[in-house]
Amino acid sequence: MKALTYLEHEILFFIQESIRADWLDGFMKAVTFLGNGGWFFIVLGIALVLYPKTRVYGFLILAALAVDAVILNLGLKNLVQRARPYDQFSDLIPLVGRLGDYSFPSGHSGCAFAAAGVLYLGSPKGKRGFGCGMLGLAVLMGLSRLYVGVHFPTDVLAGALIGFLSAFFVVFLYHRQEKKEQK
Repeated sequence: MKALTYLEHEILFFIQESIRADWLDGFMKAVTFLGNGGWFFIVLGIALVLYPKTRVYGFLILAALAVDAVILNLGLKNLVQRARPYDQFSDLIPLVGRLGDYSFPSGHSGCAFAAAGVLYLGSPKGKRGFGCGMLGLAVLMGLSRLYVGVHFPTDVLAGALIGFLSAFFVVFLYHRQEKKEQK
């Protein structure tokens, strides 16, 4: 485990020293802000609920966000209790304020992939353009967490996986219920 943490430190230090740039800092901070408390994805879900054509997607996003929050924020973060990168390594400097919760897994990545996963998995195969765009935003969200220095790469990967699995779970249950009602 120490070897993995060392490798992750090297990745974050490389990002900090070789990729961070003044012209990119504001953009990455803005992307990371979208995931604070999941507000952007909650608002997206509520907005979709307001329109009859997208209502199901909105409810599925909100359900996936709830599943994700229970697993990530109430479960794994408190179980694993991994310190933030800047708390473990003094040479890593965050671009945003220091956070008071644990690092593993990334809640921002979880929310982003839960919402994007619903839009991608819940859409018919020929109509996944918006879902693909949201997956792109989810990837960018995860990268922003590394860029601003508040998560290790495995935090982001775990958050993304759990978020996407949360989406898969609620979409699967919805389609299963839909098939039962058609019989």
